[in-house]
Order: sequence, then C-alpha cells, then structure tokens
Amino acid sequence: MFNQIAQPLAYAEALLAQFTHLSRAVDGPALLGDFILGVASLSGCELTQLYVLDATHTRLEVHTECLEGQLQVRDRTSVPSNYRGEQLLQFALCQNRVVCLGALSDSLYETSFLPVRAAPWQSLLCVPLVNPQETVEGLLLCASGQHIDLQGFAESLGHLGVFALGRIHQLKLLPSPSGNPRPVATSVPSANGSSLIGKSAAMRQTWSLISKVLDSPYTVLLCGETGTGKEVVARAIHDRGVRCSKAFIVQNCAAVPEHLLESELFGYRKGAFTGADRDRPGLFDSANGGTLLLDEIGDMPLSLQAKLLRVLQEGEIRPLGSNDTHTVDVRIIAATHRNLKQLMEEGKFREDLYYRLAQFPIQLPALRHRDGDILELARHFADKACVFLRREPVRWSGAALRHLAAYGYPGNVRELKAVVERAVLLCEGGEILVEHFALHIETAAEQGHSNLRERMRQVERKLLIDCLRKNAGNQTLSARELGLPLRTLLYRLGRLKICRKDFDD
Repeated sequence: MFNQIAQPLAYAEALLAQFTHLSRAVDGPALLGDFILGVASLSGCELTQLYVLDATHTRLEVHTECLEGQLQVRDRTSVPSNYRGEQLLQFALCQNRVVCLGALSDSLYETSFLPVRAAPWQSLLCVPLVNPQETVEGLLLCASGQHIDLQGFAESLGHLGVFALGRIHQLKLLPSPSGNPRPVATSVPSANGSSLIGKSAAMRQTWSLISKVLDSPYTVLLCGETGTGKEVVARAIHDRGVRCSKAFIVQNCAAVPEHLLESELFGYRKGAFTGADRDRPGLFDSANGGTLLLDEIGDMPLSLQAKLLRVLQEGEIRPLGSNDTHTVDVRIIAATHRNLKQLMEEGKFREDLYYRLAQFPIQLPALRHRDGDILELARHFADKACVFLRREPVRWSGAALRHLAAYGYPGNVRELKAVVERAVLLCEGGEILVEHFALHIETAAEQGHSNLRERMRQVERKLLIDCLRKNAGNQTLSARELGLPLRTLLYRLGRLKICRKDFDD
C-alpha cells in the first residue's frame, strides 16, 4: 500500500494517528472537518474536498473543503449545487474508478469544479468512497499546484474516507444526552435544476420512484393524465442520471403518420423509397448513448411495435432499405395517458411489448391530488411569465390564491400554467386578482342552497368523471373498476348528464 510513498514508515504512523483520532470523534461535522484536514496533511495537497451523494443518490455536493490548510465555507450562491454533471467526477462516481492526473494545465480535461486561483492546478486525485453495501457514497478529491504523483495515496486515503463515513453513520445511531436516538438527517429530493416542483406527499412518492432508476438502464413507463408533466419527468430522469451529458430526444408517436414514424425512428438508406436521395440516421442513432422519450406510446402502430421490441431486447436496429443491423445504446422512456392494459386486451397493443416497457412504471399524480403544490406552481409560472414578458414580478392577492386552490384542474399542470400566464397578461396593477381568472368554481353560497340529494349527485358525478378520465373514456373498464354492471353505469351517465366532453382530455 505504501510502496509509492517517499517515507512509508512515517506516512503509516501519521495515517494510523488519523484513524485513531477519527475513532474518538463524537461530533459528525467536526469529524469530517478533521478528516479533510488530515487528508491535506497526509497528501501534502493544497486542496482536499469531500463530495457526498444525497439520500436519493441523485445529487453530488461538496460537503467539506480544505484550501491552503484552512477549512472553507464556500458561498452556495456562487458555486453549483450539484456536481453530478462534471465528467471527471461522474466517471469516478459511476465507474467506481480512481482518477489520477499529473498534468492538468496541459490537458483538455474540464476542471471548472476546482476553486479558481492564480497558479493553475497541476495534479489531481479522485477516489470513490464505497460503503459496506458496495455502493459509492461519495468522492475524495485532492489537488495540488505541483507536478506530483498522487496515485500512491489512493488506496490508503480511500480506506480512511470509508472509515470516516462509517463513523458518521455510527454517530447517528448513538443515543443523545437526553437518551433518545440522534435524529438521522434525511434529504428530501429537491427540484432545483430539474423543473420538478412540489412538496406534496404524492410528489415525494414520485421522487422516491424516480431516484431508484436514475443510474439504471431499465426502461421506464410514465403513466398519467394529460398535462401531468410526463415529458418534464423524463427530462429530469435524463438530466440527473449517468447519461446527462448525452442527447435527450423526444418523439411523439401520435404526431407523425405511420409511414413516416418508422423512418424517423430507424432512419433509412439511400434509395429506400422515392425521395430518399441520401442516407439518414434515425432518432435511435441520434440518441445513441443518451435517452429517447417515446411519448404517446399507446398510439404507436402495431407494425412498429414489433420493431421496437427488437430494439428493447437486442439493442439492434435496421434502417429502412438496409439488410444490415447495428447496435445502439439508448435508454428508452415511454409515456402515455392511455390505459395500455386495456389496449392490450383490445388487441391494439402487443402484450410482450407492454411487459418489456413496464419494467419500471411510474404513475404521475393528477394536480388535484397534489395537496399544497398548486400555489407553489402558480407562483413559479407567474415568475417565469414576468421574466419572459420583461416586466416586474407580480404580487398575489389572498383571494386569488384561494380561488386557484379551489379549482379541480382537469388539464392538470398544463392547464394551471395557461391559466396563470393569462392572468399575468391581464394584470395591469402589479397584483393578480380573482377577476383575472375565468375558472368556474361553485361558490359556498351555491353549495349552501343544495340539499343532500343535490350534494350527493355532485359527488357521484365527479367520481364517475374522474374514473372515466383515468381510463381514457373506456366505459367497460370504468364499470369494472367501480364494481357496477355496464348497463348501470350507462344509466347513471345519462341521469347525471355526463357526456364525452366532460371527461375527454
């Protein structure tokens, strides 16, 4: 372990002293500070940093930093909050490989994550820190302005880092002076930089599911009503995963005619059809190494579903007009607002493709089920609209906020965005008021005049509409879900005057 170190005996004694010191620590933050200072002393580097993954393993943040022998508190507003996109750090993190570079100033490596200083950084060592579950939990980074070989420190400093993180977990389990266990810090998934906004229980559950597949190659199936943000979620999965530096391409399967969709996806060779005067790569080739979102997958023709299944199973594509296949490395995310199981039963969707796509399904919640998120989203959309229109930020009246929260939003987040943008355009006095909205909401006075029969009628009507909307208007499936004979459902739809426009997205 110490063969490449100049004074191995002295170094081994200093390393042992660091292990002993950390084993006696009783305060977590102080322990990591001592660890980083110890690494600086052992390696002789001017910069040592500890990067730690958050609880969802989606964000890589600088936890502790030592520069020129002093612990640093860097201004969080002036540095990135997530270093997951840095290629050097990402390589060490995802490949679990030590990175050692000895001529940074002469290389083409991007090192903007290092602190800026007058003399350039010359040497760098990045060591993954692996927990007992064999999962990379963080990175230890050392950098120097001198041309030195840091490779010899990698193994010993890695062991010291793993020991420090293990000690942190032990301290969290120790009882506090009051006799109660110390609270374990938890990190709630943040929407910063990902366009996902919301702190409701439904969104927390969605974030929990997303975090499970960020770094996996599994196919994800996003289901949910129209306007729930399926493309936004797909982009968040791509941007926060290991493929974030590659292409993210979206194809709406319902927006392209059947005879064109195949050439769009798979490409074609010169002469494949009239007008094919040159070779053209398809979207699978364009997304190679990255992510391809197939939106409205339920509208994909059956003839193409078989070819898509081949891509999912073998990773191979064959362009139109070609006899040869070639492999592609594409992470596929599918999205739909339709009930694929029902389409499968009707013979409109392949059963084998469905089970291959549904490796990891995620049901996105409707906005009406996201308690507390409506107002946060409304403020976000209003701020973005003001920036786009180059006007001063608007204020919100309390009545306007209550008015927004009382509406059901059949169009979900997409409808809320349109409603807020219209209100910003209508707002001339700097404050958004109720009259800037055109939402039909039953008032308390109207509800007060309703008798029990009328109130029950309203509840039943809303329940039936929600169920039909969930099942894309399919009455047979809705009757089965509600536990009603189809004839009874049809009778109730007629009695309650529910027509297709009430539930059709």
